[in-house]
Amino acid sequence: MADIRTIEAGKYNNILAEAIKKSALFEKPEWVDYVKTSTHKERPNIDPDFWYKRSASILRQVYIKNVVGVERLRTRYGGRKNRGSKPPEFRKGGGKIIRTILQQAEAAGFVEKVKTKKKAGRQLTAKGKDFLEEIVK
Repeated sequence: MADIRTIEAGKYNNILAEAIKKSALFEKPEWVDYVKTSTHKERPNIDPDFWYKRSASILRQVYIKNVVGVERLRTRYGGRKNRGSKPPEFRKGGGKIIRTILQQAEAAGFVEKVKTKKKAGRQLTAKGKDFLEEIVK
């Protein structure tokens, strides 16, 4: 059995995105086609399966990092802002998309809120781990 960490991230995320789309547990909001994913982007995403791919990517990040909060994921999905003649700077990604995906994953039973002494955020449940590892087989 291959581990999720050993599989190439792009291939695994595409397979997981298809599984998420077929399961119908994650519903694509109507506003997602009109919003940018971050302030460093110039235009909204045009990929019709963007919602499912981002959901797969977030679930994989939660699997790898164990406990992940929205701010950590905003940093993960951020990038360089082109500021014209001024030097580029890093900008965090938008939080609404990440929060909504985590809420949908929570409603599906894949993640749960957790608060420890050092970290607060979300971690995978047993159902979520089984769902992610089932795809590898």
